[in-house]
Amino acid sequence: MDPIDLMNPALAGAAAGLGVAMPMGAMSVLLLQEAMRSRRAAVAGAAGIAVVDFAYAALATAVGPWVAASLAPVEARVRLLSAAILLTIAAHGLWRHHHSSAPPGPAGTAGTGAPAPATAATPVATATATATATATATATARRAFTRYVGLTAVNPTTALYFAALTTAQGARIGTGPAGAAFVGGVLLASLLWQQLLAAVGSFAGSRISDAARAWTFRLGYGLIALYAVKIALPLP
Repeated sequence: MDPIDLMNPALAGAAAGLGVAMPMGAMSVLLLQEAMRSRRAAVAGAAGIAVVDFAYAALATAVGPWVAASLAPVEARVRLLSAAILLTIAAHGLWRHHHSSAPPGPAGTAGTGAPAPATAATPVATATATATATATATATARRAFTRYVGLTAVNPTTALYFAALTTAQGARIGTGPAGAAFVGGVLLASLLWQQLLAAVGSFAGSRISDAARAWTFRLGYGLIALYAVKIALPLP
C-alpha cells in the first residue's frame, strides 16, 4: 500500500488517541500528582496508560471489521448506534466534569524538620548510595507502570470507545497496513499526550489552572463528538 494512503488511517488513529487521552479525568490528575513527586514514575505511568489505549485499539481494530461485516445488512443502523454511543460518552464526560468539584491539590509534603548535618562520604559509600537510589527509582517506575496499566484497563469507557469507533468504520481500517497505521496513530498520540502531562506535572506542579484542565475536557470530548458525527453521516 502507498505510504500516502496510510496517512488517513494514521491521522484518524491519532485523533482517536487524543480523543480518549485528552479529557483530564481521574487518571490524568493522578498522573500529574505522580509527576509532582517523581518524574521517572510519572513517565512510566504515562507509558502504561498509552499501552492500554494501544491494546484496546488493536483489539477493536482486529475484531471491529469482522463485526461490521457480520452486521453488513444493517450497516446504517450500526453506524447510528456507534455514533450514539460515542455521543453518549462525550455528553456524559462533559456533564460529569461540569457537575464535579475541582480536583484536590497534591498531598502535603511530609518531613519538614531540620536537615541532618552533612557528613563526609567515601567514594565507596557514594557509589553504593547511587546504586541503591537507581535501583529504588527503577523499582518505583516499574510499580507505577503496572499500577497505571491496571487502573486504565479496568475503565470500560476506553474499550467501549474503540469498539464503537472501529466497528462503525468497518472496512476502511480493515486491511492489515491501514489497521496498523490506525493503531500506531493511537499509540503515538496517546503516548505523546501522557508524556506531556508528566512533563507539565513535573515542571509546573500545582500551578496548572482549573481553566486549563477544563479546556482539555472540552477539546477531548469535542473530538469524540466530532467522530460521532463523522460516523453517522451520511444519514440512512
